[in-house]
Amino acid sequence: MSAAPEVPGRAPLKIAVDAMGGDYAPREVIKGALEFARSGDAEVLLVGDPQQIEPELASLGASGMPQVRVVPASQVIAMGEHPTQAVHEKPESSLVVCARLASEGKADATFSAGNTGAVMYASIRYMDRISGIRRPAIATMFPTETGGRAVVVDSGANVDCKASHLVQFALLGSVYAQKVLGVERPRVGLLANGEEETKGDDLTREVHALLSVSPLNFIGNVEGNHVFEGGVDVVVCDGFVGNVLLKGAEGTVRLVLSLLSSDAKRAQDETVRDALLKSLLRLRQQVDYSEYGGAPLLGVNGVSFIAHGRSDSRAIATGLREAANAARSGYVEAVRAKLPELKAPPATEAAG
Repeated sequence: MSAAPEVPGRAPLKIAVDAMGGDYAPREVIKGALEFARSGDAEVLLVGDPQQIEPELASLGASGMPQVRVVPASQVIAMGEHPTQAVHEKPESSLVVCARLASEGKADATFSAGNTGAVMYASIRYMDRISGIRRPAIATMFPTETGGRAVVVDSGANVDCKASHLVQFALLGSVYAQKVLGVERPRVGLLANGEEETKGDDLTREVHALLSVSPLNFIGNVEGNHVFEGGVDVVVCDGFVGNVLLKGAEGTVRLVLSLLSSDAKRAQDETVRDALLKSLLRLRQQVDYSEYGGAPLLGVNGVSFIAHGRSDSRAIATGLREAANAARSGYVEAVRAKLPELKAPPATEAAG
């Protein structure tokens, strides 16, 4: 999806990038940020240790690049640290500074490949939730057979959920699919162990009943295999189920790629080998997470993207383009406008 052009006279979009987050930081993060910045799409604020960032910029021939600015941050939250504790104890860490820049209106979006839990907590703590949203959720884009994308919400942020939480996830995913992915009337499905409305546990059946009378384009229950077929645009589930689906899909992809690669290496016939290698390349391009670049944290009062810890420069650049599109889309305003249309949660859930 191409980004909307900048409006003359309006300040250019600014994205705060956690330069210190990720397995290959800061170099790969900086390379990806530079690739994105050179497209003229927005300004990049590289947040982190200047003594590490500036030499990388110099080695990449980008010192003094007008679209890139370094914002000092003296601390780093490591992948293995406890998220809430680390955010409290390291207020000057790169990912926390990113969230603070957004909360202060100095950045239009944040992007990090660092500690997922810490990014989530910092985003909620500093950017706050959209008024009325009770639990922000991670949305992951799944490739489909039709060439589109299915938005799975939630894919890991919330393990224990109430029915009203999942109904809000459906709204968050539907608005994202419409405003950012350009789907006119997103089809919303509820992940279950069968298509019949009687399938699933008590929570699933309760959510099904609520979504059936909601203003969303609810098409009923969908099974795990339906996620990839292209017949549903938004798949709703709790974070436990969503994360199992995500990790299972990643493992299956690795297995298929490994088998294809082994077959290609063993092939004696050059034509067969070339065909297998071409199929392998096409499959990698279709399912590689670097094609999507990051997962938005939906429900916070702003745009926050969480990238895979193993993101390389290509994944970073792709994710920043997605974040820019989301920031320009009016997504947050659209959620605010749509939220009152949902049925109010039961009084027993008011504090959930």
